Amino acid sequence: MASIPLKKKNNLSALLLRSGTFMEQWGMFFRQFVKHPGMIGSVIPSSPLMVEAILDQVDWARTRLFVEYGPGVGTFTRSILERLHPDATLLAIDLNLDFIAYLEASLPDRRLRVVHGSAADVRRFIAESGHRQADCILSGIPFSTLPDGVGQGICSETHAALRPGGAFLVYQYSAYVRGLMAPLFSFVEERMEWRNIPPCRTFRAVKEEALAQAA
Repeated sequence: MASIPLKKKNNLSALLLRSGTFMEQWGMFFRQFVKHPGMIGSVIPSSPLMVEAILDQVDWARTRLFVEYGPGVGTFTRSILERLHPDATLLAIDLNLDFIAYLEASLPDRRLRVVHGSAADVRRFIAESGHRQADCILSGIPFSTLPDGVGQGICSETHAALRPGGAFLVYQYSAYVRGLMAPLFSFVEERMEWRNIPPCRTFRAVKEEALAQAA
């Protein structure tokens, strides 16, 4: 799939800046993990290699609305914005007000819309942002820890929120979510990303294209 190549940053100042950003993110991430362990899947943010592996699956040339569930400290959010079309929108949905305030302060990008609420209300948030359907939805929500029925509801709403051919990308530390996705999506691909601490499962589900009308 098409993607927008990133500029390589090999100089020392860029490396130090990235390291400082990571330490700041990790500190924020750890504090929120201690406060809300059931809402955050891991005490360590996702590795840059895993972020790249997941986002390389996105057709950025066609993406005009990207939705992220549980953006946290913006580990994926920053990389999404680097790849996102200048006229596209990134809708980030989170229940944690501390994360929302952190993202709004650290990522002043006109394409980013951060909202407080549940992923179960994704279609309402999409409509409020002026769109009809999403091209891609990414989730790091720990589905296995959600109350009964909540994960199933989120997956169902996600399927309805995606355009035909749109993708639902998920990263998890268990295979539980596959059982929620399989009844809704005709195609679900699972991979193991070993370049993360701890190793992580990634899933890519694609909403079936509408069948062509008979002439």
